[in-house]
Amino acid sequence: MLEEGYINVTGGKVWYQLFNKNAKGIPVIILHGGPGSSCYSIQGLKALADERPVVFYDQLGCGKSDRPTDTSLWRIERFVEELAQVRQALSLEEVHILGHSWGTTLAAAYCLTKPSGVKSVIFSSPCLSAPLWEQDQRRNLEKLPKEVQDTIKSCEENGTTESEEYKTATEQFNKHFVCRLNPYPEWLKQGSQNRNPEIYNIMWGPSEFTVLGNLKEFDCTPRLKEITCPTLYTCGRFDEATPETTQYYSRLTPGSSFHVYEHSAHMPYVEEPKEYLSVVGNFLKTRDSR
Repeated sequence: MLEEGYINVTGGKVWYQLFNKNAKGIPVIILHGGPGSSCYSIQGLKALADERPVVFYDQLGCGKSDRPTDTSLWRIERFVEELAQVRQALSLEEVHILGHSWGTTLAAAYCLTKPSGVKSVIFSSPCLSAPLWEQDQRRNLEKLPKEVQDTIKSCEENGTTESEEYKTATEQFNKHFVCRLNPYPEWLKQGSQNRNPEIYNIMWGPSEFTVLGNLKEFDCTPRLKEITCPTLYTCGRFDEATPETTQYYSRLTPGSSFHVYEHSAHMPYVEEPKEYLSVVGNFLKTRDSR
């Protein structure tokens, strides 16, 4: 059974989907990447509905949700508030949370407000420290040909990150560290209209490699010890969210688990969907009864 509709949140309405086959497991809510992206690329996780209700929603400003023009809405505190409002509207008293990329930033910030009823959290390709993320991308860039590095550096310095040469260089980076499938899936290309670059620029900045937005100082590593529910960290072997940093986050989180998808970059749910669903599904199943 598929239920979909809109939920009133601070600043407008967000669009949600609830996949429910009347399975007995505790619901899982999916927090997509971005900021300013949508749940379009992560729809394959509806397969988890064989075991439990699965909730997707497009965060305000992107996908099928409202796109208000008030730029003061694009801050992490409001997105945390939005998640609480979605949970309340759907009566998710007990819930698992799965965040991917920026969705892990949101998941961590939300969990650190100490909400009740969070049975577990999955940090998929996590970004829990903007400074560490930036450092990792600098190291990743060094693995690419020098001309790609030079193009990205000069375009950043000259403010020409909208240029074709910058986009071409970034494509080379993405083939190594975002999605390694070749050819790149056509259906993923079609998801670009769901994005809102303005939100990304305000919160992160015009470039993946240098954080200039309002998340620049975000770093919750000193507080990861406060996340005491069962926690799983995952990433791809070639991920922007590097295995080294992801494992570092895991070590800071009491009793957490850590898994690397050996043939993936930043999108293992697309690159290794069977393995991803198996790892995530097994983790959730064993935490239902706790």
